Amino acid sequence: MDLQDQLKNLFPDHVSENTSEDINESDNLWIQDDPIICKYEKRKGKPITILEGYTGATEDFKLLAKDLKKQLSVGGSFKDDKIIIQGDYRDKIMDILKNKGFKVKRVGG
Repeated sequence: MDLQDQLKNLFPDHVSENTSEDINESDNLWIQDDPIICKYEKRKGKPITILEGYTGATEDFKLLAKDLKKQLSVGGSFKDDKIIIQGDYRDKIMDILKNKGFKVKRVGG
């Protein structure tokens, strides 16, 4: 018995606003007009991919970072409104973002 069933038992007359809609957080990202910039750099001799230029909410950008790291099975971080992914994954990241509906611009190399 999950929380929804327990609440229905406690309040049988209450009508829920979104009963059958399961909200997927990664699908509700704010799509912007300006492209996200995908850069490649080397720091301390190791390759990294940097994504910047997102103008939506910071929480949405953090969710996007988490989703990208999970799909690519790599490490990374979110600092100063930038997503930093360990390794050179520009092509894969650009494909993932285009499938989500973002415009992506490749910078450098």
